[in-house]
Amino acid sequence: MLLKLSLRNIKRSFKDYTIYFMTLILGVAIFYLFNSIESQTVMLNVSSSTREIIGMMVNILSGVSVLVSFILGFLIVYASRFLMKRRNKEFGIYMTLGMGKRQISSILLCETFFIGIISLAVGLVIGVALSQLMSIFVASMFEADMTRFAFVFSSSAMLKTILYFGVIYIVVMIFNVFFIGKQELIDLLLAHRKNEKVKMKNMWLCSGVFIIGMIMLGYAYYLVTAGITKLDTAEKIFVPIGLGIVSTFLIFWSVSGFVLKIFMAKKKTYYKGLNTFTLRQFSSQMNTTVFSMGMICLMLFVTICVLSTGISLKNATTANLKELSPTDIYVEKTWNLKGNKANGKPYSQKDIADSHLSVSETLVNLDFSIHENLKDVITVNVYATNDLTFGDTLGSYATSVHSQMPYLRLNAAEKIMRLSEYNQVAKRYGKQTYQLQDNEYIVIANFGGMIEIRNEALKRGTQIELLGKMYLPAHKECQDGFLTPSANQSNSGIIVVPDQAINENYKEKNVLIADYKATDEVEKQKIEEKVQSLAQHPYAKGLTQLNASTKISIYEGSVGVGTMVTFIGIYIGVIFLISSAAILALKELSESADNKERYMMLRKIGTDERMLNKALFTQISLFFIAPLILAVIHSIFGIEFCKFFLQSFGEENLLSSIMMTTVFIVIIYGGYMLLTYLTSRQMMKE
Repeated sequence: MLLKLSLRNIKRSFKDYTIYFMTLILGVAIFYLFNSIESQTVMLNVSSSTREIIGMMVNILSGVSVLVSFILGFLIVYASRFLMKRRNKEFGIYMTLGMGKRQISSILLCETFFIGIISLAVGLVIGVALSQLMSIFVASMFEADMTRFAFVFSSSAMLKTILYFGVIYIVVMIFNVFFIGKQELIDLLLAHRKNEKVKMKNMWLCSGVFIIGMIMLGYAYYLVTAGITKLDTAEKIFVPIGLGIVSTFLIFWSVSGFVLKIFMAKKKTYYKGLNTFTLRQFSSQMNTTVFSMGMICLMLFVTICVLSTGISLKNATTANLKELSPTDIYVEKTWNLKGNKANGKPYSQKDIADSHLSVSETLVNLDFSIHENLKDVITVNVYATNDLTFGDTLGSYATSVHSQMPYLRLNAAEKIMRLSEYNQVAKRYGKQTYQLQDNEYIVIANFGGMIEIRNEALKRGTQIELLGKMYLPAHKECQDGFLTPSANQSNSGIIVVPDQAINENYKEKNVLIADYKATDEVEKQKIEEKVQSLAQHPYAKGLTQLNASTKISIYEGSVGVGTMVTFIGIYIGVIFLISSAAILALKELSESADNKERYMMLRKIGTDERMLNKALFTQISLFFIAPLILAVIHSIFGIEFCKFFLQSFGEENLLSSIMMTTVFIVIIYGGYMLLTYLTSRQMMKE
């Protein structure tokens, strides 16, 4: 009998369970989707290095899944509380008819079990279907060969999903039994008549708190934009974060105290239609949900920032690869080693002896034939001397730079290149070549943050001295270019001078730049494998100063890192978005249940259904939009902060990722809002 009653309750109360079911199903589907990536990538034809990156991404996603399970667990327990509250009167009637608490608990256990089974089944079906699309998405992100594409079902992801959600449902069952156990009959029967006491806040106190909150928030915004140079250590980043969190709660607390006063000041709007009723309802909600609104606002802020920057990062890391990594292989080694290694140990005799050999000679010792494997080979040198430091090239501007950015090493020796050698590299990279007078120099850089600093010094006409001769800047700003291929714009500065300005005693590095002698990608991959195996050669043991980077490894690494961050961003962002929307929806449904008699009274005094529906929609819209507005404002500054740290990855336009984030919010957040309105409207008609 209890089993039949449980099934009938689920069927009869399906409209109350709609958002609960929707949240459970989405949670299960997304959890399976991201945990099945390991199985989806097995069929991809990728290199060993890309496979390692995929493995790292899977491990990180597995760790993130633990966090996600806690978030979903809290959300499901919270949703269960709403459903229990909605059914207080029903449970009271059961007890009035002679049913014991143990029997009611048994009904709840059966209901939770069936709901869990149904949501798991439906969620897994949706997750498996979406995972096939995810396979294509993963392949496109890693730019992998899809010739072996086939239907994939991840048994490990299914078992993991069942295990995690099984534990969550058990917790819900325990919570429900505990809830019933401590309830009294009179409380259950009269719960719907209890009104939550709303304490009126002092208007002047609210105004003062609001001003304080705005000042704190304004300073936090300043620190992550114009004052970002003040955040010169990792610990200082917590200052704007802390200010932002505290100010968010202060703003919601203060606004909840005078929001109604603001509306009442606009009498034409306030007294129009049912606005008086609607705005008072919204004000009451704001007063009783300050903490929830603050938390949801912060979650939405994280969602917008993570999705907007995460989605664009992959494009940013790969957009400039063709320009920034134009050659197949780049090898450099330090010349004439002296002193100790970075770990404090002295260099070996083998290291020191090898440091007097060119890159070409070292490759010969490694049994790597330049003639057979490479073409279009050029070799150049990089020079450095303590007579020309970063501070020297800044001149009079150095003091100002040090005060604003004390973490910059002004005593670091600058990289110097001869004009003829840099022009060889520039011509090879498709960059502009230059000419200099005997007393001129230029600065080559492409890292945005450093370009601004160097440009100011160049505008001041800063002179440098080499071998007793003074040199003037040929240009008043940095010239675009680089020496070392990379996935991002990371060249902070190379000083290019006339050939006679330096001598061989300044030689710091020897560099070899070349392309593979190959006619197709297969042959290129074979040479790439030879390069990667150089570290295993007997001669390479003990050598620490031969650094090789290849176009293939740079490309695979940048694609892998960008893709990994994108997946983690989407995973966390979507879960936070669902959680935020679901919490708001459940709070609003709970409010609608409490306001049912109020709407019934309005209907009795002659208010037509159209006005009631409009009032309900306005109330729900305001409730959903309030935290979103502040979250969007936070995000404008948050994204600017992220762009500062990601600028070395390129000037990728964030518009496409912001539009995609907007689509996510409209579909998920807007979908929950619409479903909340439809469910609430149906409740009001009962």
